[in-house]
Amino acid sequence: MSAVSLLGEITEVGRDGRRGGYSRHVFDRAEGELRTWFAEQARRRGLDVETDRNGNMWAWWGTPDAGAVVTGSHLDSVPGGGAFDGPLGVVSALDAVDSLRTQGFQPRRPIAVVVFAEEEGGRFGVPCLGSRLLTGQLDADKARALRDPDGVTFAEAAARAGIDHERFGRDDESLSRIGTFVELHVEQGQGMFALDAPVAVGSTVLAHGRWRFTFTGQGNHAGTTLMADRRDPMLPAASLVTAARRIGSKIEGARATVGRLVPRPGGTNVIPTAVDVWLDARVGSNECLLPMVGEIAGIAEAAAAREGCAVRIAKESYGGEVSFDGSLREELVSLLGGVPVLPTGAGHDAAILSTHVPAAMLYVRNPTGVSHSPEEFAEDDDVLRGAEALARVLEHLST
Repeated sequence: MSAVSLLGEITEVGRDGRRGGYSRHVFDRAEGELRTWFAEQARRRGLDVETDRNGNMWAWWGTPDAGAVVTGSHLDSVPGGGAFDGPLGVVSALDAVDSLRTQGFQPRRPIAVVVFAEEEGGRFGVPCLGSRLLTGQLDADKARALRDPDGVTFAEAAARAGIDHERFGRDDESLSRIGTFVELHVEQGQGMFALDAPVAVGSTVLAHGRWRFTFTGQGNHAGTTLMADRRDPMLPAASLVTAARRIGSKIEGARATVGRLVPRPGGTNVIPTAVDVWLDARVGSNECLLPMVGEIAGIAEAAAAREGCAVRIAKESYGGEVSFDGSLREELVSLLGGVPVLPTGAGHDAAILSTHVPAAMLYVRNPTGVSHSPEEFAEDDDVLRGAEALARVLEHLST
């Protein structure tokens, strides 16, 4: 089946009637449906399916062994996300396997399609949980203790999904099997549209991280508490939002975003007791990211002090600037006929793996330039050309 047909099979899974788009989060009902669907698709192709100690799924063409050519992506989404971010890389990998088998191709090195757990961080806040645990970049105890908005821990959610969370942690056995990793992804921007290119190869990923600011003040009645008597944590929270925009705008190539703000207890006529705010910050160099976050944090701390509030800041994730393997990148560019090479501000599992194995990214054109939104899009012809490019890459690397 083509990648377009495979996407069509899952088009109703995880639709979000309130936000629009899709909400598919690790170990929830929708993501569980997709995991079952992926396992069935893999077995139809005669691939051997296994789930590793961190909840990542692997479908093997050939005997699992060192030096394997691995491709794939993730099936989870951000809240209200698009149809392509994550699943496109998975369905394209299955399409590529079909294409190679139709040609009678037999790989000399094993090929695996992988589905990583919790790439977006949409449920437990930390992106690339599956690949971070696999590589040991995230402490297993910290991962187990992560909580979703309903207070369910990652350990509890894993147990409900039949995953033994006591085995979470660096997985040298799985990691040692990866000879090369190539991830295909819809472009999250309009660089390829401007270049009239259906397929491109990735060069770098911006340094990026997420920080949680918890502002605490005095909860009280909105109608009886005089303005002069308030210690309202919403005010310094608002200062953080505007500071992120202001400071991020003055640094070339930087991005600073507040996409989630949660007041407690959250009543319309209640001055909140506390407000949690999440800052997503990204910039092109490691040397610029932490000073930018520090400047934003300083403004938030000063605003909290003026309001008589306190603020606690916790770093939830951090990743330095990533440059994908140069030799592999040039090899793929040549193989695909001189396609463009583009940087990205979006994080990927390939970036996590790149510090351990040769890794590369393939991008498929997104004419809207929009991602993490229902407006995310790719033309059917470009989806098929992306799968064809991936098939060529897998054929080349596995021989």
